[in-house]
This record gives sequence, structure tokens and C-alpha cells, in this order.
Amino acid sequence: MLMTAPIRVAQVMGKMVGGGVEQVVMNYYRHVDRSKVQFDFLVDADSTLVPREEIESLGGRVFKIPPYQRVFAYQKTLVKLFREQRWPIVHSHVNALSVFPLRAAKRAGVPVRIAHSHSTAGKGEPARNVVKYLLKHFSTVYPTDLAACSDHAGRWLFGEKSSFTIIPNAIELTQFRFDRAARERIRTKLDIPDDAFVIGHVGRFMPQKNHLFLLSVFEKVSRVDSGSILALVGSGPLQGQIRDQVEEMGLHGRVIFLGQLDEVGQVYQAFDLFALPSLYEGLGMVAIEAQASGLPCFVSPNVPNDVDVSSRCLHLPLDEDCWCAEIIKFARSSSVRTIASDPKLKSYDIDLAAPKLLRYYLDRLAAHMRI
Repeated sequence: MLMTAPIRVAQVMGKMVGGGVEQVVMNYYRHVDRSKVQFDFLVDADSTLVPREEIESLGGRVFKIPPYQRVFAYQKTLVKLFREQRWPIVHSHVNALSVFPLRAAKRAGVPVRIAHSHSTAGKGEPARNVVKYLLKHFSTVYPTDLAACSDHAGRWLFGEKSSFTIIPNAIELTQFRFDRAARERIRTKLDIPDDAFVIGHVGRFMPQKNHLFLLSVFEKVSRVDSGSILALVGSGPLQGQIRDQVEEMGLHGRVIFLGQLDEVGQVYQAFDLFALPSLYEGLGMVAIEAQASGLPCFVSPNVPNDVDVSSRCLHLPLDEDCWCAEIIKFARSSSVRTIASDPKLKSYDIDLAAPKLLRYYLDRLAAHMRI
């Protein structure tokens, strides 16, 4: 019987620092049919959290390249790498910056070049936003195909009249399913009292995630409910500033920093409510994960409506008093947390989404090889 080697796809990741996009790509890699497609990861040399051991155990490879800030070295290295490795597909996940790796891929003659939009832009990052708005004008010049995590993210980067494929940020739904025994075990491990009302947040410590707003809201909540706790999951450049702010506000011991977690699905079990007051999001996958665990989610208007996969998602204006009132109202309700069974969650089921990604790759390759 004739055996054919799997198609190797170059996944351009930028800086791997434990962010959500990295989790999405790794999740697809774990569940895709690797006898038919394999992933190679192109990561900036200054990446801090590269799961090299797992990638290699699954059959993939890691290629470290100069950081994208070194534009000329970045381009030169990529062109050389693309010509040497002869990947038939390059899938870039660096949003507006995909202009650079896909330009190199086009110069090297890569037949399928996918630009994938995972984010947008918002307040709080003026320098980054200037670069994004400049580069988005070239977002459709070098790719052969366009993809996005949501309609909102796709139209923001590629334009209102653009045509792109939605590739959902799929998850393993069973990993997030509510388990009361797990809740008790995790709360015990984290030294959280059984009767404490816990507001949870998962996200990098960066301006986009709006941690200072969340702290101000929690400070107001804690005046009413002295037993409440704010649990923050993640790492990032602003973590030190947020820790200092917690001390200044007298919230030491009431705000807990859980760090970067590999098995983040389990920590949702310990929460009572999930908060995502982001200044912008391409999707806001953590809100979907939280709903998959049966949690109510309070999100800002900047989080796309795509995350509304249950009746438990509430969009609130970025007003501290409004958030405080709604949180207190929910905390005083007698809502019982149950296992989520919302039909909309099915579209984020990795067991259904991974075969679709494989088919997408095969279809795109067949289409462009015929041209």
C-alpha cells in the first residue's frame, strides 16, 4: 500500500508567551489528523513559553527566527527558510503583522498563504494601534486566503466587503464541563472558602484586558461583600503594576494572582462569575470557555457578540457603578450552577472543528495547485 507523507503547514506564531492564540493553534494540533497534516511552528527567538517538547512529541518542529521588530533580519530569515523547507502552506497568526511573513512567503513561492485575524484594536495602546491601522491597508496584498476567529475580527482587518473563512477558536468542551467535586478540590487547593463569592478573569496583563477597571469595580464590590474574592489568571508586562495597585487599594489577600496555568479549564470550576471588561477583542475566547463551564459572564461592549453562546452572557457598559450593581445583584441571587448544554457551544467543539480545518487546508492546497 502506497503511504503518503502528511502535508506540513508552517504556523507563524510571532512571540509565544502563553497567550490565547497559541492555545487555539495547539488545541487544533492536538486534535487534527496528524497522519494527514503536520504543524511546524515559526516563533520569534525572544518567545518565553514555547511548548517545544509537546510539539516535537506530536511530530512537529520549532523554528526560531529573529523578532519581528528586526524587520530586515526577520524578512531575510523567513525567505531563506521558506525556500529551504518548501512548505506548501504558510498560516500566519500575527494579525496585521502578517503582512511581513506573507510577503516573504510570496517571494519564496509558497502556493497557499493564509492571513488569520485574531484581534482588532482599541483604546489604551496608541503606538500599537498606529502600526495596526497602517498595516491593515496591506492585509490582503500578500495572502492567497483570509481567515478570522470571528466576523468582527475579519471585517476589522480585511475590510467590510472582504471574503474570509471563519475558523472558530475551538475547545475541548468536556475539559470545561462543571464538576462540583472538582470545584471543591480546587478551592481547597487555592485556600478559597466554600462560601466566598469569586469573580474570575483570565487574560494577559496588558492594556487591552483593562485590569485597572476590574480592580476598581472589585473594590466597590468588596465594600458590600467583604468575603468576595477576585482571581486573576495570566502573566504579562503589567502584572507588577496591577500588584502594586492591589496593595494601594488595600485589597491584599482579596485579590489572588494565579499566574500562567497550563490546565486553565480546571480553574473556572472555582469561580462564581467571569468578568471580561476588555478594551477590544477579536473574539474573547475565555468568555466562551467560562460559559462552557456554566458560568455567567459579564463582558464589555468591546467584546464581539459572537461570544453570546448562552443566556449567561451579559454585555455591560464600561461604567464601574453599573458593573458593581450587576455583580452584587447576581451574588445575592439564588442561581444554581449546572452543566452547560447550550446548542451554540457545539460550533466551538474541537472534535468537530479539527476535521474542518484539515479539509480547509486540503481544499485550499488543491485550489491553488490548479492555478
